[in-house]
Amino acid sequence: MTTTTLAVLVPLLPFLGAAAGLLVGRTAPGFVRPLAVLPTLTATVLAVLVAVRQGGGRPITASTELTPTGSVPIDLALYLDGFAVLVAVLVGVVASCVQIYSTAYLRDDPRYPSYAALVSLFTSAMLLVVYSGDLMVLLVGWEIMGICSYFLVGHYWETPEARAASLKAFLVTKLGDVPFLFGLFALALDAGTFRITGILGAVAAGGIEHPTLVALLLLAGVAGKSAQFPLHTWLPDAMAGPTPVSALIHAATMVAAGIYFIARLLPVFAQSAAALVVLAVMAAVTMVGSALAALAQDDIKRVLAYSTIGQLGYMSGALAVGDRGAAVFHLLAHGAFKALLFLAAGVVIHASGTNSLTAMSRMSGLAKRIPDAYWTMTVALLALAAIPPFAGFFSKEAVLVAAEHTALGESDLAPAGAGWTVLVAGLLTALLTAAYATRLWLLAFRGRGTEVPDHGRQPIAMNAVLWVLAVPSLGFGLTAAYLDDWFDGRALSPTLTTAVLGTGVALVGGLVTYGTWRHTTALAARARAGAPAAEPQHVAHPDAEPGLVEAEALHMPHPASDPGDPGRLLLGPLHRPAANGFHLDAVYRTLFVRPVRAGAELVRFLDREVVETYVRGAGTGTNWLGLLVRRAQTGNVQTYLSALLAGSVVLAIAAVLVAAGV
Repeated sequence: MTTTTLAVLVPLLPFLGAAAGLLVGRTAPGFVRPLAVLPTLTATVLAVLVAVRQGGGRPITASTELTPTGSVPIDLALYLDGFAVLVAVLVGVVASCVQIYSTAYLRDDPRYPSYAALVSLFTSAMLLVVYSGDLMVLLVGWEIMGICSYFLVGHYWETPEARAASLKAFLVTKLGDVPFLFGLFALALDAGTFRITGILGAVAAGGIEHPTLVALLLLAGVAGKSAQFPLHTWLPDAMAGPTPVSALIHAATMVAAGIYFIARLLPVFAQSAAALVVLAVMAAVTMVGSALAALAQDDIKRVLAYSTIGQLGYMSGALAVGDRGAAVFHLLAHGAFKALLFLAAGVVIHASGTNSLTAMSRMSGLAKRIPDAYWTMTVALLALAAIPPFAGFFSKEAVLVAAEHTALGESDLAPAGAGWTVLVAGLLTALLTAAYATRLWLLAFRGRGTEVPDHGRQPIAMNAVLWVLAVPSLGFGLTAAYLDDWFDGRALSPTLTTAVLGTGVALVGGLVTYGTWRHTTALAARARAGAPAAEPQHVAHPDAEPGLVEAEALHMPHPASDPGDPGRLLLGPLHRPAANGFHLDAVYRTLFVRPVRAGAELVRFLDREVVETYVRGAGTGTNWLGLLVRRAQTGNVQTYLSALLAGSVVLAIAAVLVAAGV
């Protein structure tokens, strides 16, 4: 079987699995789980075979024309380069782990068949984006992911949080998709084709007439899909969905699509220095702002959500300095350890019976109750904090090295200002990332409160997936030296300067957070010694299913930050605004939501009081006219002749007066 045939089957199999799962979900529920897991696993195996055959060599292309007429044809095309085949493997591995994990996590959920089918469709759409060689076909996968995210985030539609989050995710991403669509049309108009190979050829020949306009329009769509400032606000709220969905969205689909899109079309963006500077500033603000927000969150999944936004900022920063190899390398490493973090967080949520870090900080014994989640989450947090030799260290250092080369003028792909912006923001974010990763670990596993009830060992399907993802989280970075061919042949090894700086600031962030935690915990213990006993925290029933626990936890109010929380002391006056996402949602409500609602109310008023008044008036006037005419129809011939004679006399008099000039 040829490589192109295998590549066609990779997105097709999850799609067929989704269709079959929806068809037999009610009539044959025993087939739902196999149809969810086996097609995705098979697609993953085929993606690995495609990657091995491609081998980081020259891109493999194939196409067939879909529209034989029209000025700009649309082709069903494949474009398999090193980036595409590696990202496809990541998507397949994470999606397979999510599907296996979900068989236990949502075991008794009555909506599991539709959930599993949507996850498979989500996976298929992302694989279509990854392998597509035509931008219009890529757009199909892009939009299907948006629709799937709407339904998956709103899986627990009984809760108002889930309903609001799904609608917000859909609207914000669509807000970016509108200029994105115009950007695609403008790019195709300049290049004369939607084919990626044709566009890259036009860029090399200088055929793109409006590179800045095109790049900025496309960046709007990328900011929405990949949750970059200022269109990032939907991602933290999307945590109202099931935890496996969060793992899929944050690690391998949806948010990764925007980064991958820029990486594939980076020569287009490199034509405009202004676009790269905008991307660098956007990445810097995203990195630092999200890291500060993560340090102030109480909800474990919101911490991870803001962490995802910040790590995507690193990837955008690498693209802003013209190094797509570093961006995709960090995308792959981040996908492994972020999927592990979310799936381990699902185990923590179930074991603690709460969705809040503050409540967990008042408990103890989680490390003993869930050793698999404890050790694997520790590995993932070390990778997130970029501690060597974990995967995050190598990929994050690759981004810092690229920024350093650009800042020092050693690369002419991007302005030096973009390099300095990304480098400084990246080092500051590394400090903050280590701080909130340490804080999360301490509050989740070193809480000093009531001991957590023993809910028994987690299902093997959940624990096995954690250990599978722990392997790349630990060792993927060590393979960087052997993957140069897949990353444009550029070395991804860290330099001494960035390694020392990056690791140094990470260690400082972790140690300062640990010291602050020890100090605040001691103060809190002394304060509690003279205080009355606190009310017991809500815990889940021992027999409760993980998904039901999470849905129930969504109804719980978030308690105030615990006195032993180091985030409050570290952030100081920034704690409250950071905890509220720097009130960006409030700004949007003031600038956009309220004016739109006011406009809608005005239109409603005009429609009801003006338009309907004219309509009612027209009907009323017709009724009155009919009443008058009806009264005139008496049926008496003498009356008709008298009226006719009187009318003739009036007309004659009027004619005489007019003729006389009166």
